[in-house]
Amino acid sequence: MAVVRFWLSHRNELASLFAQHVLLVAISTLVAVAIGVPLGIFAARRPRLSAPVIALANIVQTVPSLAMFGFLLPVPLIGGVGARAAAFVLVLYGLLPIVRTTIAGLTGLDRAVRDAGVAMGMTPRELLWQVELPLALPSIVAGVRVAAVVGVGTATIAAAIGAGGLGEYIYRGLSMVDTTVILAGAIPAAVLALAVDGALWWTERQLSTRRRAGSRRAVVTAASAILALTLLGSAVLAARSTGAIVVGSKNFTEQVILGELLAQAIERETGLAVQRRLNLGGTLICDRALVSGDLDVYVEYTGTALTAIFHQPIPHPPTASARGPREESESAPAAGLDDRRSAKTSAGGAPRASEEVFARGRDLYARSGRALLGPLGFDNTFAILVRGRDARALGLATIEDAARQAPQWRAGFGYEFLERPDGFPGLSKAYGLRFSAPPRVMDLTLSYRALASGQVDLIAGDATAGLIQGLDLFKLEDNRHYFPPYDAAPVARAATLLRYPQVRLALEHLAGRISAADMQRMNYAADAQHEDVKEIARRFLDGR
Repeated sequence: MAVVRFWLSHRNELASLFAQHVLLVAISTLVAVAIGVPLGIFAARRPRLSAPVIALANIVQTVPSLAMFGFLLPVPLIGGVGARAAAFVLVLYGLLPIVRTTIAGLTGLDRAVRDAGVAMGMTPRELLWQVELPLALPSIVAGVRVAAVVGVGTATIAAAIGAGGLGEYIYRGLSMVDTTVILAGAIPAAVLALAVDGALWWTERQLSTRRRAGSRRAVVTAASAILALTLLGSAVLAARSTGAIVVGSKNFTEQVILGELLAQAIERETGLAVQRRLNLGGTLICDRALVSGDLDVYVEYTGTALTAIFHQPIPHPPTASARGPREESESAPAAGLDDRRSAKTSAGGAPRASEEVFARGRDLYARSGRALLGPLGFDNTFAILVRGRDARALGLATIEDAARQAPQWRAGFGYEFLERPDGFPGLSKAYGLRFSAPPRVMDLTLSYRALASGQVDLIAGDATAGLIQGLDLFKLEDNRHYFPPYDAAPVARAATLLRYPQVRLALEHLAGRISAADMQRMNYAADAQHEDVKEIARRFLDGR
């Protein structure tokens, strides 16, 4: 079975990710219990306050987890990327079931029981600890059970902000459209959720029998298991987190490969330990992580840096002045990378524009304590793609040709391309693109297969994507030169390069070494042939 073979070949990595997942869930659940139970007791003792407390917890639950992670990115101390922000979100999501079941357990007790305790001379504190809490404990454990199971599921999403855990396999598999890698993370996560649910269900049953000795044993057993798993996860994470250099990447195949290339190059040439935080979210998440110090280096594209990060206009090649009035009215140039055909041969202007974009990006990064290093050697533009058979049948060669067919077509675009001013909004004005329905929003990697299978008729992909060749897709020429040069280049924290000058040397050795053809071959090996990213990077570095 392919999944079993994957587990065996990645057993050390699997153990590390599993331990991270367990540790994240265990710590967040314990913190949620430490906060939620006292809060529930307080609300139960003051009924007028219980409604606002529950309402606040309900509001937190309505916020989607990915949105919550996004909200926390700029927040100091608890935000950023990594396990800290993920644990905070998991604590918030765990509070509602724990608070609610604590209130229900305490308010649902028979009043005669309380009256009997008072008649025996118990103080309110003695009544709480010796009578009320023991009787409400099954209900409280039921809330902890719900919180823990929710935590296991939410922790997989936390991999999008570099928190680690089994979600790394799921996101890696999605970026590569590899079912085996997806299942390699999904199956252990499901088993862990079932195991946690079963263990806490058993504890709840033991407590419900009202056998005090058995109840104590159940609580002690559950607490010991949680403590053991936490210590195991802490030991594994401590070993993992000793990396001196943290390398990140965005969440699509090319970026994951480039992140692995940087990591292996640093390891080979410096001997420093490297921690990988690959498959993070989009551009702004990686940039925020770099600014906050959660990342030391990742690969950015010069056009993206100017438009999405620094909100700067990008110079177009000289041929742009020959456009019609509609094109000249476009005020927000696109942040895509031109490929060698459309960017570097357009009236001889693209090389100059490429150098100017890089110089501006380097200066802007330098002002903020970051360094844009030498380009790796290839451009990667937003490639407007159609099916190869449609291009041949309709005689399509340029985006302008496709614009005439667009009213009968459906389009599908990635999240960033739809929202960025240098993406679809500007492109539609430059070419007069009008589709039969609003473009569908989908994951960038999945959009290639959606196009090939006929679910959509036009997408915006990457010029170096391996699936263009693998799925017989056709790249339309940007004949109005809308997309500017987009050179891939490492961007690093200046403090890291000053502390470890050998890292700069290792990264500079990659400058100009990766051609567009090289990148497309590596992407093809990952996306179409489902090769392991580490092996792809190792093979490329060995052949340099």
